[in-house]
Amino acid sequence: MTQVKALILTGFGLNCDHETALAFELAGAEPHRVHINSLVAGTVKLADFHILAFGGGFSWGDDHGAGVIQAVKLKNHIGKDLLAFVDAGKLIIGICNGFQALVNLGLLPGLDNDYTRRCVAITYNDCGNFRDQWVHLAANSTSPCVFARGIDKADFPVRHGEGKFIADPDVLASLLTGNQVVFQYADKTGNPANGAFPFNPNGSIHDIAGICDPTGNIFGLMPHPEAYNHVTNHPDWTRKKQQRKSRGPSFDPDETLGIRLFRNGVDSVRARFF
Repeated sequence: MTQVKALILTGFGLNCDHETALAFELAGAEPHRVHINSLVAGTVKLADFHILAFGGGFSWGDDHGAGVIQAVKLKNHIGKDLLAFVDAGKLIIGICNGFQALVNLGLLPGLDNDYTRRCVAITYNDCGNFRDQWVHLAANSTSPCVFARGIDKADFPVRHGEGKFIADPDVLASLLTGNQVVFQYADKTGNPANGAFPFNPNGSIHDIAGICDPTGNIFGLMPHPEAYNHVTNHPDWTRKKQQRKSRGPSFDPDETLGIRLFRNGVDSVRARFF
């Protein structure tokens, strides 16, 4: 079978690339961890891949703002390649620092099909410190995001100091009208957090945890789906294990929602290009 090829960026303070590669592998793709310099030098061609993943971390130490230098470097060197990748209908996912980079590049939110204009921002958490916790998410079932298909709620961890999503009222209205808000921070019952801390860990407006472009092919989120690649990653896994065992003779864990999110993207590419 011809493989869906996923490129996971590495280098200059990025991390989570091994976990992201594992998630894509478990989801049925062929992952390639590629240093940013290889794309800049042209020794690796972006056009040879179907999915581009901007992973987590602290690119260039966030010295000029989270994701800023990474966005400038890529825009100046392979900006046309990125736009051609988008025009080809291929997929891009940005996680945490990757989400910040996509916003700085202008690839998100892509309003009016403009993938060069920055019109939203991700800034310092309202709580004033770094948050490392699991969060509940409520999904927008009407979103066009290909990665979130069939997911109505999820639990993923966040690990960030700059995760507060902000936008002008008119931009927010456009995102809501276009169903581009994919995930919102939620409480234990699955309802939007309404800004309540710690369910909303950073103070994001409208509890926004992730958005997509109008096509649903470009997706950015602050939580880390790649960190939920096995049932035992979840902090409540032992409780869930006992609940499952009480209903049957064995504990046979299902595919996690983290892997399902990546599989949605892989399956979408396979349906389109193979």
